[in-house]
Amino acid sequence: MPFSVMSMSSSSEVGPVPVAVSAVGLRKSYGDKTVLDGVDLRIPAGSVFALLGPNGAGKTTVVKILSTLISGDGGQAQVGGHDVAASPDAVRGVIGVTGQFSAVDGLITGEENMLLMADLHHLPKAEGRRVAGELLERFDLVEAAKKPAASYSGGMKRRLDIAMTLVGGPRIIFLDEPTTGLDPRARHTMWGIIRELVTGGVTVFLTTQYLEEADELADHIAVLHDGRIAAEGTADQLKRLVPGGHVRLRFTDPTAYRTAAAALTDATDDDESLTLRIPSDGSQHDLRTVLDRLDTARIHADELTVHTPDLDDVFFALTTDDHNQPNQPKAAVR
Repeated sequence: MPFSVMSMSSSSEVGPVPVAVSAVGLRKSYGDKTVLDGVDLRIPAGSVFALLGPNGAGKTTVVKILSTLISGDGGQAQVGGHDVAASPDAVRGVIGVTGQFSAVDGLITGEENMLLMADLHHLPKAEGRRVAGELLERFDLVEAAKKPAASYSGGMKRRLDIAMTLVGGPRIIFLDEPTTGLDPRARHTMWGIIRELVTGGVTVFLTTQYLEEADELADHIAVLHDGRIAAEGTADQLKRLVPGGHVRLRFTDPTAYRTAAAALTDATDDDESLTLRIPSDGSQHDLRTVLDRLDTARIHADELTVHTPDLDDVFFALTTDDHNQPNQPKAAVR
């Protein structure tokens, strides 16, 4: 069973949050290779959901099934309130998809790419020109609009790609590794675009191998491994799944260091650097407990730092097969 640290069907005084994407038991095989082996998802509307996983984990397969590009072998899925298998046309009417490889035609201009998408969405000519112009301005592509798209930088092509996806006004957007190959500046620009989309009420389903990207953008993260969801939750919740968090105390006075080491019997000591490491999950409650212990023992360190595992630690812990129970976080099986 996947390790879930948070229910996605939260509710408040104003009622439950609408669900944009849901899946139960999604399965897909290619020949004798099982790619998806019972994937469950529940994504609230107006949020960013990030699906992480190593190469070949099945991230793109999930996107293709949910966007009606391929059929699953089992399970059920709904997107925008429509059944993916029974009502694929209705699903296509509420989604936009930006794949790993750009759909931009480099032989025509950016503006012509936009107008082509407007035609494919059967927009009237005047409406198509208006929408294309607004999106080109929104994505800072006005100056390049009359130039062949082949002359665009990687970041400009990716912005044009997403602008083309938005021509039909989708409520749900699938972004399959949208920043792969972009330089850091272009990647940060893309992050701003994604945040802006969500502010406007769009739901974003993001696959990525950049863990910093998921940490920066996602309201909820799931890690896919061996065809199953290995764990899911917010970034902070996932970080608390793996061991290694600690409070580090550094001393300049050897006597104070030895006194502290004698009082903190659960701490790991380093005589050479005069430091102690106290296990901690990094939460506010746990840190307060550590500080209270220091006050009670009259310990005054010269430097105190808090270390919590990052998403890199989580990713490696959840997707490494050298532990006894695959698909379980190390923190749950140690």
